[in-house]
Amino acid sequence: MAGAGGGGCPAGGNDLQWCFSQVKGAIDEDVAEADIISTVEFNYSGDLLATGDKGGRVVIFQREQENKSRPHSRGEYNVYSTFQSHEPEFDYLKSLEIEEKINKIRWLPQQNAAQFLLSTNVNSDHETYLSADDLRINLWHLEITDRSFNIVDIKPANMEELTEVITAAEFHPHQCNVFVYSSSKGTIRLCDMRSSALCDRHSKFFEEPEDPSSRSFFSEIISSISDVKFSHSGRYMMTRDYLSVKVWDLNMESRPVETHQVHEYLRSKLCSLYENDCIFDKFECCWSGSDSAIMTGSYNNFFRMFDRNTRRDVTLEASRENSKPRASLKPRKVCTGAKRKRDEISVDSLDFSKKILHTAWHPAGNVVAVAATNNLYIFQDKVN
Repeated sequence: MAGAGGGGCPAGGNDLQWCFSQVKGAIDEDVAEADIISTVEFNYSGDLLATGDKGGRVVIFQREQENKSRPHSRGEYNVYSTFQSHEPEFDYLKSLEIEEKINKIRWLPQQNAAQFLLSTNVNSDHETYLSADDLRINLWHLEITDRSFNIVDIKPANMEELTEVITAAEFHPHQCNVFVYSSSKGTIRLCDMRSSALCDRHSKFFEEPEDPSSRSFFSEIISSISDVKFSHSGRYMMTRDYLSVKVWDLNMESRPVETHQVHEYLRSKLCSLYENDCIFDKFECCWSGSDSAIMTGSYNNFFRMFDRNTRRDVTLEASRENSKPRASLKPRKVCTGAKRKRDEISVDSLDFSKKILHTAWHPAGNVVAVAATNNLYIFQDKVN
């Protein structure tokens, strides 16, 4: 498949050929914790791309316009602005350090010459937004900075009875009264603020029953949802757990309409992944501009694309070894058996310290950005 906004896999035929475009970030074996990228987001036009890191910094890149003296520069993103968004703080009531890490960036639609972004999620009314922690979700107004309204509170009277925590929350892209939040138990609750001020009761409850035959010590950990995203159309939502991505139709709560295995070959490695804490990694996911493809990350700096129309998928790698301009990315394959083909990589030789947790897809074209530790990789199709 081809065309602006469509997803694709470089498998031949009419499928897209993904090419390296550019990489931002220093080459440094010993990366400081503060320099690790923690979120990536395109603005509504795709001309601006923002990253946030664990040191509280926001870097904004702007896409170059056509330049006759540099005909090949079009499409490149260069640094437009950098600023410190958050500083570390200390909560004296709880005796806890509040880290400066940027968890989310959301762009506001442009109303005039100015551009605004928020380090959280903005409602479709462009006036209110959500913030969430493990136990509560609060509703904020952009013009009211000193207080918020609590709309979800799952804290039990006795904390020993706590069985789940909130893992992600997002507003519906078109209905400003509807939002969803996910939990560490693998469930998703859809709430309607018109029905009640405090959304302690959900309107819809999405959960896939577990197969008893596959239950193990790790079942609850790997079923925890690390990200939830509505499709641009608003009809579907996508959830990411440790091993898979699932697409849900908002009109069907009993099971997902699509399940895409991201790295099923890691199921046999869950014990070692638990021991090195990788099993608690929070992978995010994103939709293509047309909702026809989805993308999410994996280990060894691999990232995965799934074409929802053809049901084909591909594994690509963010690596400086692939960083030749206009170089086509070759699909990567992981071998789980004893015999390994020449172009395959053994599951035992995967580098779990290299991981793609954050990805973003251009809203109108086939351009993607993936964060690999302290580096930002940008890929595009040959047409772009």
